Amino acid sequence: MIAVGIFFMAVFAILGLVSSALANARRLQRPLVDASALVSQLSLTNKLVEGIYTGNLGDMLGKAYQDYRYTGEIREVGSNRLYSADYVIQPARGGSEIISRTSTLFFRPQSDPGSLDGGNFIK
Repeated sequence: MIAVGIFFMAVFAILGLVSSALANARRLQRPLVDASALVSQLSLTNKLVEGIYTGNLGDMLGKAYQDYRYTGEIREVGSNRLYSADYVIQPARGGSEIISRTSTLFFRPQSDPGSLDGGNFIK
C-alpha cells in the first residue's frame, strides 16, 4: 500500500512538470508583443504631427504580429514642442483586452506648430 502511494505521488509530480513544460513551450511560440516597438519608430523622425493613428501591427513589424492592432495618439503637451506619444496594442479580431500600453515624451523642435502653438493637426 505504501509503495503504491509513493508511486502515485511520483507519477502526479511528473505529470505536473510535463504540464508546465508544455504551457511554457506554448507561450514561447507566441511573439512577445510590446508597444515600445511602435514608439521606437517615432524616435527615428525629427518631426511629429498630432493626431490619432491606428493600424495592424503586422504591417510594421512583420506577419508574426498580424493578429494585433495598435492605436496611438500623439499630442503636444507643452508649447515648446514637447509631444506625448501614447500607444495601445489590442487583439485584431475584436476584443478590447489591452495587451500592451506605453507612453513616452518627445521633444521635437523641428515639428510644425501643434495645437498649443495654434497649428494644424490631424483629428
